Amino acid sequence: MTYAADRLWEEVVYVAYYLHWSADSVLDLEHPARGRVIEEIGRINKRLSASEDGSDA
Repeated sequence: MTYAADRLWEEVVYVAYYLHWSADSVLDLEHPARGRVIEEIGRINKRLSASEDGSDA
């Protein structure tokens, strides 16, 4: 498997795990849209982690 294919699988699994979407739904997203979804999931996770730790993020 190439790096690009490995990276695609990471993205699909990440989005599918957090949003409970099917792999096909994630793969239907254009690359920029998928990247934006991944960024937003990351921001949400940082905010949640910060609030659980009692810090401001």
